[in-house]
Amino acid sequence: MESTPHILVVDDHHDIRDLLARYLGKHGLRVTAADGGTAMRRALKTGAIDLVVLDIMMPGEDGLSLCRHLRETAGPPVILLTAMAEETERVIGLEIGADDYLTKPFNPRELLARIKAVLRRAQSLPRSRGTAVLERLRFDRWIFDAKRRELIDVQGTAIPLSAAEARLLSSFLERPGLVLSRDQLLDLTQGRAAKAFDRSIDNQVSRLRRKIEADPKNPTLIQTVRGGGYRLGAEVEPT
Repeated sequence: MESTPHILVVDDHHDIRDLLARYLGKHGLRVTAADGGTAMRRALKTGAIDLVVLDIMMPGEDGLSLCRHLRETAGPPVILLTAMAEETERVIGLEIGADDYLTKPFNPRELLARIKAVLRRAQSLPRSRGTAVLERLRFDRWIFDAKRRELIDVQGTAIPLSAAEARLLSSFLERPGLVLSRDQLLDLTQGRAAKAFDRSIDNQVSRLRRKIEADPKNPTLIQTVRGGGYRLGAEVEPT
């Protein structure tokens, strides 16, 4: 298996794609270039991609919608490129699951450094136990429908989840029984670029507990591990 990280650069500007492909290739990375969503999906099917560098402003399907698709399908880490300086674009990108971002124009050396940092974090995370690509999972008295982003109880009642709640629950369901620290949960759900807001994980866990626990004040599904983080205390199976 090829050990050199494989980077997919998605940008509708040929000059930028070519520049990044040559620069990253010169510095020891394998690079595939795509001019939009269709080419991106084709590349993801034909080769193992370790990280996607994704431009936000593209005609047709923009980078934010493509990033959302990658997160919903347990795709590789994403670094967003944006020509907009407004913080709103960056916040939206992080909220839907981007791992980092750069504002154009940028120095390719900085992009290379961020790629290496995101890859190091991804390699240090606990590996999924094989449930990431499944759309419906059963745990305790619940069925989680990842595509619809909802929980279904034993009576068949559907409870909607926010995008953040769905990402957090997916992180636990993909790694049942494993203790996940707050930093690891940040990387899995928001990207380390959101590090300054790491206490938000506790708030998200609290909100999720109110939806899935029989008694949120005495949780048995998402368990607190003192000094460690959180752990899913339930078996998970496909349905």
